[in-house]
Amino acid sequence: MIAWTVRSARAAIGAILLVLCLAGASLAQQPADGFAGSAACESCHANETKAWSGSHHGWALREPTSANVLGDFNNAAFSHKGVNSRFTTEGGDYFVETDGPDGKLQRYKVRYTIGVVPLQQYLVETGDGRLQALDIAWDTVGKRWYHLYPQTDVGAGNGLHWTGSYKNWQARCAECHQTGFDKGFDFRTRVYSSRWSELTVSCESCHGPSAAHVEAARKGEPATAPPPVGAMGPGRQETELAVCGPCHARREAFSPVSAPPGAPMGDHYNLSLLSPPLYYLDGQQREEVFILGSFLQSKMMARGVTCSNCHEPHSGELVAQGDAVCTQCHNEAGRADFPTLKPKNYESATHHRHAEGSEAAQCVSCHMPQTSYMMIDGRRDHFFRRPDPAQSKAAGSPDACTGCHTDQTQDWAAERIAEWFPQFDRSWQDRTALIDFSGGNGSQASTEALAAYVSDLSRPAIVRATGIEMLAQSGTPAPPGLYPLLNDRSELVRAAAAALLRSADPQVRADSLKPLLSDPSRLVRQAAARELASGDPSLFETQDMARLQKALGEYLDSRQANADMPEAHMAIAGSALGMRRWEAAEAAFKHAAELDPQLEQAWVMLVRLRAALGDPAGSEDYLRQGLAKAPDSTGLMFEQANLEARRGDDAKAMEWLRKLLAIDPRRTDAWMQLGYAALRRNDGPAAVDASQRILALEPANANAMLLSAVGRYVGGDVAGAKAAAEAARRADPAIRLPAEIEGLLAN
Repeated sequence: MIAWTVRSARAAIGAILLVLCLAGASLAQQPADGFAGSAACESCHANETKAWSGSHHGWALREPTSANVLGDFNNAAFSHKGVNSRFTTEGGDYFVETDGPDGKLQRYKVRYTIGVVPLQQYLVETGDGRLQALDIAWDTVGKRWYHLYPQTDVGAGNGLHWTGSYKNWQARCAECHQTGFDKGFDFRTRVYSSRWSELTVSCESCHGPSAAHVEAARKGEPATAPPPVGAMGPGRQETELAVCGPCHARREAFSPVSAPPGAPMGDHYNLSLLSPPLYYLDGQQREEVFILGSFLQSKMMARGVTCSNCHEPHSGELVAQGDAVCTQCHNEAGRADFPTLKPKNYESATHHRHAEGSEAAQCVSCHMPQTSYMMIDGRRDHFFRRPDPAQSKAAGSPDACTGCHTDQTQDWAAERIAEWFPQFDRSWQDRTALIDFSGGNGSQASTEALAAYVSDLSRPAIVRATGIEMLAQSGTPAPPGLYPLLNDRSELVRAAAAALLRSADPQVRADSLKPLLSDPSRLVRQAAARELASGDPSLFETQDMARLQKALGEYLDSRQANADMPEAHMAIAGSALGMRRWEAAEAAFKHAAELDPQLEQAWVMLVRLRAALGDPAGSEDYLRQGLAKAPDSTGLMFEQANLEARRGDDAKAMEWLRKLLAIDPRRTDAWMQLGYAALRRNDGPAAVDASQRILALEPANANAMLLSAVGRYVGGDVAGAKAAAEAARRADPAIRLPAEIEGLLAN
C-alpha cells in the first residue's frame, strides 16, 4: 500500500511538471502590505533622505523627466551594424527609433531611466506589459551614445537582442531596482502585470515595509513599532549581508515577489557559486557577479568586516577618500575591533613597492583589481586577494601585476613577489586543489586533494561548496568520507553536497538525503528533493514521501517563479528527465529554446530526446530548426556529424566535424569522432593527425593512443602502430585492442 501511495505521489509530481511545462499558471500576487513610501521618512530622517536621493539607489529607476533623462534626445542619431537609431522628444515625452524584434525600425516611448554614473539606460515597453532595456546606452561621463555589444552580432532574432528574454526588465533586473516588486507574469498568456510599492530602491528596500513605524512616529511613539529590519552598521555583519547581499550578488530568486529585506538568503535565493565562467578558478571575478560571491571568500568577511565599514549606506559613497578607507584598519596602530590585524605601515614603499603617491601605490590597484562591465562600468573585485601571479597563471586568469606591466610575464611577476615577500602566506586564497582537479586528469591524487579541501572547515564555505559541485559534476564517485558534509554548518555546502551521492547505493543515498528534506534552509530542501525525485519509490516511507512532495513543491514553485527565463525551463526539463516524464521534458526544452533561440543545450537535448524515443524524423527536424537558429553551435554541428555517420556518409560527417573544430579546436570528442570517421574511410594519416591533436590536449588519453595505433596500422606504419599500442596499454592496462593490434604486441 505504501509503495502504491508513493508511486501515486510521484505520478502527481510528474503531472505538476507537465502542467507547468505545457500551460503554466498565473504568477501575479499582491506585493507585501505595509509600505509607507520614502516621502514619509523624510521629515524625521532628513540627512539620510538627502544622501539617498542622489545615490545610485535613488537613481536605480526613475520617470523620464527632463531632470532625470541625461542622454541626448535632441534628434540624435546612432548607427551600429547597419541599424540607424534616432533619439527624439515630442510633447515632453522621449522616444527612440530602433530595430524591433523583426529587425525593422520601430518607434518606442521611453518609460523609465536606469542609473546615473557612468552610464544611463532606458526602458521601453514592447507590448504585453513587457519592459525591455535598450542595448544603446548613454555614457554620462563621455557624453555619447554607445552600444553595449560593439563587437558581437546581437541582431533581431538573437536571444541577446534587446527585445529578447535576457534583456527583459521584470525577469532580470526589477527586483533589485524597485521596492516591493511583484513580477506578475502569466506563463499561459506571456503577459506581465507587474506591480511595485515604489519605483526605485527606496528606504523600505533595506529597512522593510514601515507604515506601522511611520504611524507610530506620527503619534510620537516610534520605538513601539520599529522598522522590520533591525539596526545595521559596523559589527552587524550578518544583518548587513542579509540586507545588501541578495541584490549585490549573482543569484536566482525563488519567488516572483520581492523577498522581505534581511530574510535568510537560502530561503529566497540560490546564490551562484564560484564556477566558470562567472569566476576564474582562483576566485577572481570574471563576469559581472555584483560583489557578494567575491566578498564571501575573502579574509575580510571571515574577520567580521561588513559593508558599512567601507561604504556610507545612504549615499553609497566610500567612508573616506582613497587609501584612507583601507588605513582606517590597516595601519601601524591596528584596530581594537579587528585584533588579528598586523600593525604595520601599509602606505610605505616597502609594502606597496611602487612610487609614493602613484596610482600603482594605491591599495586597490593590487588588492582590488578592476574589471569593466557594460564597456565602461568599472567594478572592483571584493575578494581582496594578495597578488599571486603564479596561481593566476595556473588558473588562466589575469593578475594585478601584469595588468599594468603588460610587457612582462606572470613568471616575471611571481619572481618579484617572491623576492619582496619571501614569507608570503597564500594559504587563505590557495585554490590549487580546485585548479588541479579542473584540469581534467581525474587522477586519484587530485580527487583526494579536492576532497580534503572541501572537508576543511577553515576554508570559506562558498569555495568549499564550489569544490563539492566540481566533484559532483565530474561523475567521480564521492568517498563516504565526504558524507558528513550533508550536515555542514553552511547551507551552501549542504546544498552542494546533496549531489555527491548520485552514484551511491540507492538505499544509502535515500537514507542520507531524507533528513535534508526537513532542513531549515529552502535551498537545501530543494537540492535534496531534486536528487531524490528519481529514486526508487520503495525506499520511501509515507512520511518521507510527504516531505519529498513538499520540498519538490517548493522547487517547482521556484521554477514557476522564473518561467520567463530559459534557465528555469532547462531546470524543469532536467527534473522531468530524471522522472522519465518525456513529454514534460520535451515541452520544457522547447520553451527554453523559444525564450533563447540560440540556446545550444536546449536544441541538443531535443535532438537526443527524440532520437532516444525512436523518432529519427523528429530528431532531424529539431536539428534543422536548431542549426537555422544557431548556425555556429558546435554542439549541433556535432549532432549533425553523428547523424551523417549513422547515414553512412563519413565524408559529410568529417566536413561537419572540421567546421566545428575550426571554431573550437579543443573539442577532443570531435577529434575522436573525426578519427573514427577517417578510419572508416581507410584514411590512416587523418586518424593519426586527430589522435595527435587529442594527445596535445590530453597526454594521458589511452583511447587517443589506440586511435593512433590503428591509424598507423591502416597507413602501413607497423612499427609506429606497435609503439602507440604499447603506450595505450601502459596508460590503461584494461584497454581492449583490436585483434590485429593485439597481435602486434604478441610479436
